[in-house]
Amino acid sequence: MASVLRRLSRSHVGQPCLNLISCHCRDAILQNSLHSLLRTYYLPLLLGLISLLLQLGGYADSLRFDRTAIGMGQWWLLLSGNFVHLGLSHWLMNMSGLAMIALLFWRLYSLPQWLLIITASCAGVGLGLYYLNPELRWYVGFSGALHGLMIAGALADLRRYPLSGSVLLALVIAKLGWEQVMGSVPGSAAMAGGHVVVDAHLYGALSGALCGLLLLLLKRAKNLHRAG
Repeated sequence: MASVLRRLSRSHVGQPCLNLISCHCRDAILQNSLHSLLRTYYLPLLLGLISLLLQLGGYADSLRFDRTAIGMGQWWLLLSGNFVHLGLSHWLMNMSGLAMIALLFWRLYSLPQWLLIITASCAGVGLGLYYLNPELRWYVGFSGALHGLMIAGALADLRRYPLSGSVLLALVIAKLGWEQVMGSVPGSAAMAGGHVVVDAHLYGALSGALCGLLLLLLKRAKNLHRAG
């Protein structure tokens, strides 16, 4: 093959042929890279797209966490409220957080496991707000669930990078502690475009931590069973 390529390069038509082959190879590499990226990250990309379409379509009011509507049987609002936002700036802030989590941790869990973590974190936010914050009338935003995803990802990362994983966990826990004592982080309300419900962050973090720990313990038990 190498000799053929050398002969081609010396011929009058050889260089154009080699250029064409190079272009096709480069395009194939780019396509494979894009396919790999989409296959790995299509769930966070899909979440971002769906939440953007809901926002642009004006569904925030009808899909937000609404205590009165939930009490009348619209239980799905416990989940859907996580996927609508106060505005585009609020959406962009949360999707930036999701992108960071995807880049750091997405390969550490399988797709079904991430779906479980997302569902558990969103449900934890909705149920926590409904039963533990009776004064709260409505809520929107993915930030509570993001804290659950961050904790679950950091727990899985401890085996690979114990130091950085421990530091990240400590920072998230410190942030949650600050919010419970002092209120929202300065500047976050202005960025979101409205009041920050810090308890949603706590409920999401606890739900994500519990789900992540259960998944990691199941994985450890399965590995021990195979080794035995």
